[in-house]
Amino acid sequence: MTDFTDLLPTTEELVHLRAVAAGHTAPDLIVRGGLVQSPGTEEWLERDVLIAGRHIATLTPWDHVPTADAEIDARGCHVVPGFIDTHLHVEYTNLTPGELARLSVARGTTTVLTDPNGAANVWGARGMDLALSTTTPLHVFQQVSPTTPTSFALERGGAVIEEEVVRARLHDDNTATLGESNPFDYGELSTGRFREALVAGRRLTGHTAAQTHESLWGYLAAGISDDHNASTVDEVLERTRLGAMITVMGSSLADNTVPLFADLEAIEPALRHLSFCADDKHALDLHTQGHIDHHVRQAIRFGVDPQLAYRMATAQPAHYYRLDQVLGLLAPSRLADLQVIRDLAEVRPEAVIVAGRLVARDGVALFENTDELPDWARDTVHLPEELPADLLVVAAPEGTTRVRVRAMEMYNGYFKREFTASLPVVNGQVVSDPSQDVLKIAVVDRHHGEALAGHGFVKGFGLGRGAIAISMNCPNMNIAVLGADDDDMRLAVEELGRMGGGFVTVADGEVLARVALPVGGMMSDAPFEETAAALAAGHAATHELGCTIASPYIILSFVGLYVVPDLGLTELGLIDAATQQFVDVLVPGPVDACGHDPEEHA
Repeated sequence: MTDFTDLLPTTEELVHLRAVAAGHTAPDLIVRGGLVQSPGTEEWLERDVLIAGRHIATLTPWDHVPTADAEIDARGCHVVPGFIDTHLHVEYTNLTPGELARLSVARGTTTVLTDPNGAANVWGARGMDLALSTTTPLHVFQQVSPTTPTSFALERGGAVIEEEVVRARLHDDNTATLGESNPFDYGELSTGRFREALVAGRRLTGHTAAQTHESLWGYLAAGISDDHNASTVDEVLERTRLGAMITVMGSSLADNTVPLFADLEAIEPALRHLSFCADDKHALDLHTQGHIDHHVRQAIRFGVDPQLAYRMATAQPAHYYRLDQVLGLLAPSRLADLQVIRDLAEVRPEAVIVAGRLVARDGVALFENTDELPDWARDTVHLPEELPADLLVVAAPEGTTRVRVRAMEMYNGYFKREFTASLPVVNGQVVSDPSQDVLKIAVVDRHHGEALAGHGFVKGFGLGRGAIAISMNCPNMNIAVLGADDDDMRLAVEELGRMGGGFVTVADGEVLARVALPVGGMMSDAPFEETAAALAAGHAATHELGCTIASPYIILSFVGLYVVPDLGLTELGLIDAATQQFVDVLVPGPVDACGHDPEEHA
């Protein structure tokens, strides 16, 4: 957990910084001979960076100061600040904060703004603190999760965090923003929370869920100040013209760097109002694609000037989120968080310095993760000793052989489009139809040990047989299970109970792959390399069953999310996102062929 005030220089440190800058005292470290990103102009400066303790004393012309206690040779390289991720859920990396640090700091991401809504739903306020805390050299600022659970009317959820706790956290020294809120909630309670965030001087993280016109305007009028959902140039321009910062998402759900930067001329007016976030990016993609370095590479690949691409990852978010007195700039008195990069387009730091200390070389962390996890962080999956036989059953009207159901089709990552499908009935039960790629999905309570499940149907996963299950339904962290038949779905849920949480793929009564996430059913306590390998094996096993989604587990996490159009699902039932009301799975009326025309939305 990072307190902003603790990163500022103390009085003694300021005395030392001024003495070094004035030439009275030798610096502790010089990063010598590099082209330094100017803190105030879009220039590359021939400067040495003089570091005194944790902070930068000043920038001088090359070789102005002949010696220091230590030096890093930056000749032939560029020197830039550490990257800032402006919106992340640590839990969805499937890593603990310390393991995330080992992976990401070595790639240049030294600061993350994180909304610990998953941890909040499993453990309450103490879980939020756990997801924000590490002794490793990663700065973690809080985006205060607004509501836990999101709605008492629509889910039972897990832990409960009282409103006064949320509002108090907005004033904490480690808080950067209010976390992402339900865009369809116009209630007095949420409006008062927005007001409290404004009074506390915090930005309000947005989750605009593809809204436009009046729906978007009503959300931004609450003081919402950014958006990580914008996935088209039109959405970006609509939001930036209303004053919002766009936090371009490059996650395991969808990589918006491609559609946004591919039309560079169109998006050009908004480029200085962009920053970057990973949002929901699991360990495997972080390991193979990168963290914020991936965004910078993509921007440059599509033609963004490197100076501007690096500013999107550093100075622009630092200014917008009011962190620039400490982070995001290579300037006097700022924290000495910087990286030395030889090839701007490749974005592979040869050296990473955090708070004046060399912490990574050539993509490898020079520190260990020694964070200790409390005992209460484990054993969080609570199911009945034996699952009832009818837990996953969707009953059909007596005498029917087919029924029409209200279903959802996945598109653009985690968005869901409602459509109507015709499904077979077997022994009085509505079953999946892999031939149509319409599969049953259920969200099963795993917090209270009760037999409670909501049901729906989803298109887009492509499973020809078998089932997959996770203990990370967003954000209430219940079990979500999807499959071609009820027996495999049941086995997958049971296996998660035996594992203590994680991801599982099964088929024909056999467990094919496991990703163990024993920390809250969300995170692994293993080294990130092992977690990434387990995810790769799980994805491969799922693809063997016909799945066409690159990262099926994390996409499954969001099928139930009921603040994203058109439908969502909790352990209590199917929900219309726009109205925030329960709707029936079965649709009355005559049975016909699948009512969705894929060409309609091409």
